[in-house]
Amino acid sequence: MATATLTTKQRAARSTVVWKAVMAITGLLMVAFLLFHMYGNLKLFAGQETYDTYAHHLRIMFEPILANRGFLWIVRVVMLAGVVMHIVSAIVVSKKSMTAVGSGKRYQTGKNRSGLQRTYASRTMRWGGVIIFLFVVAHLLQFTASGLRTDAVMQASPYARVVFAFEQWWVWLAYVIALTAVLLHLRHGVWSAFTTLGLHIGPAARRNLDALSWIVGGLLWVGFLAPVTWILITQPPVPTMGI
Repeated sequence: MATATLTTKQRAARSTVVWKAVMAITGLLMVAFLLFHMYGNLKLFAGQETYDTYAHHLRIMFEPILANRGFLWIVRVVMLAGVVMHIVSAIVVSKKSMTAVGSGKRYQTGKNRSGLQRTYASRTMRWGGVIIFLFVVAHLLQFTASGLRTDAVMQASPYARVVFAFEQWWVWLAYVIALTAVLLHLRHGVWSAFTTLGLHIGPAARRNLDALSWIVGGLLWVGFLAPVTWILITQPPVPTMGI
């Protein structure tokens, strides 16, 4: 049975679909991680003992099947791979979109003054992604890179580490900026991911996905910002350990 030979445009289209699917799946994986991470951060409201106990159980989860911190390392490796694939797929799709014939007219409309049928969030996806990436790198270094010998890292209690970091207003402000970038990124990203995976069916589905995007982004924005704002306003300074 003879197989049809794909044209260059057909191969490019199939390749773009695959990369978009990779970007959608890895994006939703990161959303799931953020929701779980937010749940853990909300335990800050319960106080030091509760939060430190939660952090301890994350380190020993699934022992003795897994080694100490084994679960955390599995999560780290999976998330790192997901982030790398998400970035790579975003770059590939972006390049293909820019080089495609007529891509400049892809979102044209007469309804908006800009002439583009795109939201503010969708127009800032690339810059938002860069801001989020830089913040994640700084955030990880702040709490895990003991080689930097920062006071936040040297605190023995996970709760004390967070309090020490976010009792400083400029750290809180950077967090607000990063969370706002996350909100705008998810506003378009969640909608785009489910659309790519085939859940965009008719006007009703479009409205539902639009609402879901705002709900997820808003939930993460409030859920991450609330405990650190509470720390900034109410918590007494944490004594610095000797280094």
